[in-house]
Amino acid sequence: MTLQLIKDAILGKEQDFTSLSLKTAIVILAIPMILEMMMESLFAVVDIFFVAKLGEHAIATVGLTESVVVLVYAVGFGISMAATALISRRFGEKQYSEAGSAAFQLLIVGGVISVILGVLGWIFAGDILGLMGAEPAVVASGVMYSRIIFAGNTAIMLLFLINGAFRGAGQAHHAMRSLWIANGLNIFLDPLFIFGFGTWSGWGLEGAAVATTFGRGVGVLYQLYHLFNGRHKLKILKENVEISWEIIKKIMSISIGGMGQFLIDSVAWIALTRMNAEFGSTALAGYTIAFRILIFTILPAWGLSGAAATLVGQNLGANQPQRAEDAVWITTRYTVIFMASVTGIYLLFASSLAGIFTDIPEIQAIAAQGLQVIACGYVFFAIGMVLTQAFNGAGDTKTPAWINIGVLWFMEIPLAYLLAFTFELEYLGIFIAIAFSHSFHSLVTLFIFRKGKWKTMKV
Repeated sequence: MTLQLIKDAILGKEQDFTSLSLKTAIVILAIPMILEMMMESLFAVVDIFFVAKLGEHAIATVGLTESVVVLVYAVGFGISMAATALISRRFGEKQYSEAGSAAFQLLIVGGVISVILGVLGWIFAGDILGLMGAEPAVVASGVMYSRIIFAGNTAIMLLFLINGAFRGAGQAHHAMRSLWIANGLNIFLDPLFIFGFGTWSGWGLEGAAVATTFGRGVGVLYQLYHLFNGRHKLKILKENVEISWEIIKKIMSISIGGMGQFLIDSVAWIALTRMNAEFGSTALAGYTIAFRILIFTILPAWGLSGAAATLVGQNLGANQPQRAEDAVWITTRYTVIFMASVTGIYLLFASSLAGIFTDIPEIQAIAAQGLQVIACGYVFFAIGMVLTQAFNGAGDTKTPAWINIGVLWFMEIPLAYLLAFTFELEYLGIFIAIAFSHSFHSLVTLFIFRKGKWKTMKV
């Protein structure tokens, strides 16, 4: 039975998630979501592994660029939340044609926004690195890398939002495969484009940006093929290909809260990265490596919690709010177990893990310290991730956004500054602030979730 479930999950057998056993539904949804996020997290780790061989300036460039590109991620994630909420609700109502129309509007919204951001990023890449506190040598060597990443943000945006639609439809296997294609190509091309082969010496740091953009672009082509081939319940047919301002308005209404969540989180991350830059490229490199390793486990947990978003949306659409809540608590239990296991690994093997990416003792020590401190809040992080996804799946993206403002802006940033500069703990103070603030964030989310207002959301 277990092997059959795994097979169904990976191959993508379509199910009715409003009537299927909840534990079975979570397994079928979570397996491809976890595999999807594992590949995304593997990409993050492999990418920094190769870039680290170019030196600390290259690592610092990647860290600073990503702290800004995360703003693009925020927009993409925000629209993907709208995609999951709208598509899952229509699927719960069995309104499949309306789901197709919503998917087309999502492409329009994401495409337009990404082009605007890409142009601005290309033009101001050098200025952005400078504003982030990059040393002149980092700006000189990294500006083209940043330009390519910013210009290629359309692939990032569409990859996120279309996968959000696939997950909302319960077709998580398509989301999984698109990321495996995108990141698999990136992992293969990274060393070739960075270091070259044969008599070709490669493109250096710019090669990492090209590999990333090309891989994700191919992943988007895979997504579009499955959206337009008409073989699945979520499909864009000729009758769906027309602009609907009513649906676009719904998308923007839900997306604003979703964008807000990640923009708020992103601004906090930018602030923390900017603070860390004050302690030099060595501290920034250690900080970047620590977060790449942390992503390796946070993203699979985020994938697991994504099952809650789909089940909440579809079951609210089917007018089964209690079943939606039950799905959230079961998913929370599984995610807590996973994150607790990872905590032990980080506490015991932090130095060894950091040593995989750098042999510079100072950078390795900073990265290991970051892993150990932040992992102390991992169990709380698990609760917060699932409950936030549940809010988003219900279409209530604004509540998590307000929580982010209260905790991340008015607690995490001031606390990090106080510990890092006033108490002179430097980067350790930043790590402590992250662990404490995100744990508190989870408790606030739990308190509000239990009030149950999310069950009454209309999408």
